Amino acid sequence: MSAPGLERALERFGAELGADSVVTDRRGLLEYRDPFAFAGWEEHAPAAAVLPRSVEQVQAVVRIAAEHRVPLWTHSTGRNNGYGGAGPLLGGSVVVSLRQMNRVLELDGELGYALVEPGVRWFDLHEAIEQAGLDLMLSIADLGWGGPVGNMLENGVTYLPYGIDWSAQCGMEVVLPTGELLRTGMGAMPGNRAWNLYKRGLGPTLDPLFTQSNYGIVTKLGVWLMPRPEVYRPIWVRIWRDDDIAPLIDTLRSLLLDGTLRMVPTILNTLNTAALHTARADWFDGEGPIPEPEIDRIARELDVGRWMMRLALYGDEPVVAHRFEKVKAAFERIPDADVRSERSFRREEFSQIENGSEKTMAGIPNMAFTHITRWAGGDSGGHIGFSPVVPMTASEILRARGVLREQVHAAGMDYLAGLLPINARSLIHITMLMFDTADEAGTRTAYELARKLVVEAAPHGYGEYRAHVDFMDAAAAQYSFGDHAYRRFCETLKDALDPAGILAPGKNGIWPAHLRG
Repeated sequence: MSAPGLERALERFGAELGADSVVTDRRGLLEYRDPFAFAGWEEHAPAAAVLPRSVEQVQAVVRIAAEHRVPLWTHSTGRNNGYGGAGPLLGGSVVVSLRQMNRVLELDGELGYALVEPGVRWFDLHEAIEQAGLDLMLSIADLGWGGPVGNMLENGVTYLPYGIDWSAQCGMEVVLPTGELLRTGMGAMPGNRAWNLYKRGLGPTLDPLFTQSNYGIVTKLGVWLMPRPEVYRPIWVRIWRDDDIAPLIDTLRSLLLDGTLRMVPTILNTLNTAALHTARADWFDGEGPIPEPEIDRIARELDVGRWMMRLALYGDEPVVAHRFEKVKAAFERIPDADVRSERSFRREEFSQIENGSEKTMAGIPNMAFTHITRWAGGDSGGHIGFSPVVPMTASEILRARGVLREQVHAAGMDYLAGLLPINARSLIHITMLMFDTADEAGTRTAYELARKLVVEAAPHGYGEYRAHVDFMDAAAAQYSFGDHAYRRFCETLKDALDPAGILAPGKNGIWPAHLRG
């Protein structure tokens, strides 16, 4: 990319979008960087940011960028903080922020779906549902400032029944690298009435091609909504020995497979739970990882156990009552495990829910999880996640825990783990690396450790489901079956769809021809 080419593109972006929708000053661009990188690092710094307000403006930005060979990096709300936030992989890219495209375009109470633009937050869609008086629930992520489009396009986790295996998405509108507009599935037929109701269409199903890829910019997305049940019952399970995560996982798998549980639970170890409410310095001020006796003390004093799981039941009151007794009996077969559920909430009582996690499992957006970054560094705390997929068995979780904890402790860091069973057969093991972003050496240690984990975990059969911009290439390189047949196939598609190579160069290891190697 030449400097004159960038300057001409920025002038044309301003003419198309308005000068107030083009950001070039250094202070303004701070919002479009990796929020947890050390302040002096420039590797993933953007050259500019543009904020289109309509599909037509997105098309114009793409066409101008292709003409001047200006790389673009798109985000929806830009809150994917543990994976690089709004920052581009390729430094000097122009960030396309879709935050101003924030309309809920359709909301259907009969069929239970919404059609949204990418800037719509979980807060926005929930508010629209409430204002419309619809008895519907939205499967959401933990932090309400994110949104369904960005979350679903990155395979982000949500927790209600529709969050199982990312099943809530249906139908996309996409701006292609040529500036052309594509609608997937039934939306390819003008005026089709089932675009956001049926996930496929006639011919190949294209939607997955635009998930975690750089083949287009999604400007509309269909989201399925769940009818609010008669009763919602949040449940908490604690175990008091670290190794009891093994029978916990086996018990949970059985309950998911037989349909007793139908949602996405969350399992956190002691330190991850402690980070939601306290700081590391409250418990330990020594060097290296917190010792086991201290972790036991934290578990007892916070009354959270060595692992704590949140889960929920939804349905008619007699069914929920029966399933709760089954769940309680199953987990209490684990010695000293305890199952707590203080009350159920009827559909008209959701406004009485106070606990942040219990709100999340009821589809009510909140920001309760924001404290977690304060574990190391307080206001300047940050985190980065290594998140491989692990088979959901006792032996595999013990194996994965051993592999990852050993590497984390060897780097002198605490092992904070979050386990997300995305279906009945597999879970995502989020390894949270916490650090003080004001400490360059500590921040570098975390980033280098994350990169190392990507490589060291692969021979054990564990691969990332979602990668930080800083190690996307390393993560993609582990998927090397058939002499990297998968990557070569993706590159073939990239060259055909985006010959100028402007959309998100390098995202998840997919580089355009002129930048490979």
